[in-house]
Amino acid sequence: MTEKRIGFIGLGNMGGRMTGCIVRAGVPVLGYDAKAENIRAAGATAAASGADTIENSDVVLLSLPDSRVVEAVVYGRDGLIAHSREGQVVVDLSTSAPDSTRQIHGDFAAKGVEYLDAGISGGAAAAEKGQLTLMVGGSAAALDSVRDVLGHFASNVYRIGPTGTGHVTKLLNNFLNAVALSATAEVMVAAKKAELDLETVLEVFNKSSGVNFATINRFPKIIHGDYLKGGLTNTLMLKDVTLYVDLLARLGVASLNSAGPVASFGLARALGYADEISNKVVDAIGDVSGGIRLHDGEVE
Repeated sequence: MTEKRIGFIGLGNMGGRMTGCIVRAGVPVLGYDAKAENIRAAGATAAASGADTIENSDVVLLSLPDSRVVEAVVYGRDGLIAHSREGQVVVDLSTSAPDSTRQIHGDFAAKGVEYLDAGISGGAAAAEKGQLTLMVGGSAAALDSVRDVLGHFASNVYRIGPTGTGHVTKLLNNFLNAVALSATAEVMVAAKKAELDLETVLEVFNKSSGVNFATINRFPKIIHGDYLKGGLTNTLMLKDVTLYVDLLARLGVASLNSAGPVASFGLARALGYADEISNKVVDAIGDVSGGIRLHDGEVE
């Protein structure tokens, strides 16, 4: 059987790490990114354009900031749809608006191209190790055809249902992540200001009902100045929460718990942390709470 040719568009914090996993498995990747250094760092072969990527690939993976950028890559000059051909599979690993995803799926389907929406979870550390979780919407047959490719960077791959359901599930998951991170950041600033020992506080939380992903995986590092750089920025986290609120409005579900993360990550953006990792939300909350930091100095 002929080996699939793989293209990857968007080799930033997450896309570069996923590409690196594929390359380290001995599989060549044709990569395209606005920054040439990202392509080199991931070990990919540089494509001349998005059009060049899809013309010379059987499977094209996308890891882009939002639906606006995905749409520009798909429909814009040198757009993917115009240069696609029957039998290809495009996998969108971005966090995108489900309505946009469904529209793109329909337009690719008219060309005989399968389009899968594959939300990712696990952050930069899991991407580096090839241990991401994927939540996929689209054809079961199309997913089966690319499981070997996805397996290079994901240890858990779930088909959620038809087109759009992967991105819906990703928005639900990211909202829970945003709530846990912003709420834990607030609590840890309070613990610091109350002069509690932060390591002991986290140990207690992690053996109690307040345990969550942030208390287990983020704050044991943050309290020592390691912000785990490489994950979602505050801008992207706020974007994801906003997409979640829009989704619930369309579903007719009351969004009673969105105010906290919207305010927290909005504050972080306003105070100059827009393009820094979302874990820095704790510093934004600390700034307006008397200049509180959880640590004595940042680890570079």
